[in-house]
Amino acid sequence: QVQLVESGGALVQPGGSLRLSCTVSASIFDIYTMGWYRQAPGEQREWVSTITRGGHTDYSSSVKGRFTIFRDNAWNAIYLQMNSLKPDDTAVYYCNMNANYWGKGTLVTVSS
Repeated sequence: QVQLVESGGALVQPGGSLRLSCTVSASIFDIYTMGWYRQAPGEQREWVSTITRGGHTDYSSSVKGRFTIFRDNAWNAIYLQMNSLKPDDTAVYYCNMNANYWGKGTLVTVSS
């Protein structure tokens, strides 16, 4: 059974940094892509970043150059390093596996 558990959300000031974690309980053989999505209040959920089984990474234009996705070697966890945070980054951030499985999310609030 696949389980994804996010953590690391917090209140941070504009310009600050935060690292999100997603603990992955799944067979490594079932993982093709892992990603981060986010949903701001009153908005639809949007894609943020993806890392593939082969290590290829991709980012939405709104976070490219500021966020970095990476994983541990055993696919036990993936991370999202977020730098130069802006108030527009405020959202619940969700971990995703294979565009199918979801965690429950972790709240990031960027405010002074």
